[in-house]
Amino acid sequence: MLNWFGKSGFNRKNSNSNQVRDSLISNVSSVTICGSDTLDSNKLLKERLKRYENETARITSKFILTDKTSYLRKSRENDISKKIINIENSMNVDLCFVLDCTGSMESHITAAKDHILKVAAYVNQNNSNIKFCVGFCGYRDYSDDINEHLQIFDFTNSYEKFKTYITSKVTAKGGDDIPEDVLGGLNAAITRMTWSNATRILIHIGDAPPHGRNYTRDYDKYPKGDPKGLTAKRVLRRMQSNKILYHFGKINYSTDTMINNFREIIGDFPIFNLKKTGGDPARLINKFCNATCSAIFSSVMLTTTLKNTKSIYSLQKEKLQINPREPDWSTLSIKSGELLSYLLPNSLDEIMDDCYFFNSNFTIQEISFKLAPQPFSVGAERYAYFAFDTDLGQNEKLVVKKYHDVKSGSIERYLESVEVSSIAHFLATKFNLATEKINIKKKVKFIDVKVLCDKTESSTVYYSVEKYFSDAKFKRFNVNSGIITEFHSILEAFAHFTYQYTDGYLVVYDLQGVDLENEFLLTDPAIHCNDLLRFGITNLGIKGIQLCFLANHKCNNICEKLMLNEVVI
Repeated sequence: MLNWFGKSGFNRKNSNSNQVRDSLISNVSSVTICGSDTLDSNKLLKERLKRYENETARITSKFILTDKTSYLRKSRENDISKKIINIENSMNVDLCFVLDCTGSMESHITAAKDHILKVAAYVNQNNSNIKFCVGFCGYRDYSDDINEHLQIFDFTNSYEKFKTYITSKVTAKGGDDIPEDVLGGLNAAITRMTWSNATRILIHIGDAPPHGRNYTRDYDKYPKGDPKGLTAKRVLRRMQSNKILYHFGKINYSTDTMINNFREIIGDFPIFNLKKTGGDPARLINKFCNATCSAIFSSVMLTTTLKNTKSIYSLQKEKLQINPREPDWSTLSIKSGELLSYLLPNSLDEIMDDCYFFNSNFTIQEISFKLAPQPFSVGAERYAYFAFDTDLGQNEKLVVKKYHDVKSGSIERYLESVEVSSIAHFLATKFNLATEKINIKKKVKFIDVKVLCDKTESSTVYYSVEKYFSDAKFKRFNVNSGIITEFHSILEAFAHFTYQYTDGYLVVYDLQGVDLENEFLLTDPAIHCNDLLRFGITNLGIKGIQLCFLANHKCNNICEKLMLNEVVI
């Protein structure tokens, strides 16, 4: 493999990665935080090993620390092998379009016909390891021709056949009253199509609700609901049991009540804006393409990052509890606390020393703050809350994050998130110096992350905290399983750089944040590392590095320029 740094590059091994950590902690560092809480490196090490033990669901209490680290490392290797199989399986996708095919839907049927080849080309360009089969279920209403009331085209990997079927067999016609046979269409797609792949996506597109007074007050021939007795609860529960992920393409406001009713049953789900765009059919096709690609990438990501489909639907239920608006700050009391952060590493040796952060001192800063009582966002691992530093006023807004499964009083996992952020920050600084030498202006930066200790609670509560950037569109550019959701050559080059700069020891990935004019401002990265007892369960070791770097991605022009110029830091 080519090395960007030529003969002057690093060629070292991490001597600590396979040694027992307790032998490395010769000088125990300690710090007092939040009054009486004292942390030392041995305590943090044991807490981290205990967490890894819980994550692997293997009890090692009968072992001494020497045996425990070896046992956990071997267990992690086995778990990673299983997870890689799950990730590979999740790249195989069933994609079904469920479409209202009544007269008002003509432009959307045309867009569906024209966009699928564009989707296939886009997915293959950046994520050639994702393979998807596409199918179709069209519905009209009970009063329409019985032979065309429901139209089903089962899954195929031939996108040309799909386009031909939509073009030749599906036309916009029929419809009498306002509602349509939405539940019949969904039920047919769920029960009569051959779902077989690990990731199963249903994209429902329609401009009318189901029958029944709980969906519409407009003219309805069947105000009591489906004449065959179908109910949304029965249909959607069947969809859940078949591990199918639901997405909806919204065209107008007549489906709002349906959306709310569906959410009460299955939780939150993605909604795409597919409203008509005047007389420009190309814009509608682009909307279809963007929505479909987003559905594929987000569904594969959920399938790979969460333990099972039950976890996915549980997360969707939790999303209904969030409050995206800032609270009335005047009604909330001021809290007092401390901000903790590590001293940033200064060298590659410090990054590759698995006990560097355990033995590092904290910087501690007093803070007064207000914290929103409800989260504004929830992800697979953490809740996010609005907050602000009261000493600096509401202009200094913060994002405070709390892990779902971390008990009060436990700081280790929060410190690990700061460790990951610190390493990413160090490598981004080196990357920016390198790209300056080949005249690339746009920078890669990571938001500074600290640990917040809330001193006002009866028991110690920790959070991670970072600056909030308002009026900025948050994006996910790539994910921990190697999927590129939005390609940017600079970000992919940065991932390559982290691998090369550390001589294959780690790669920084799962890049997400804000795309500004002169910089990418990123947060919450993940690290795959050769040492399996660093960076938690998201670390997939060498196999994770292969997913994000060696397996799928070709060097782009930035990588080539860095290599050709033998840029050395």
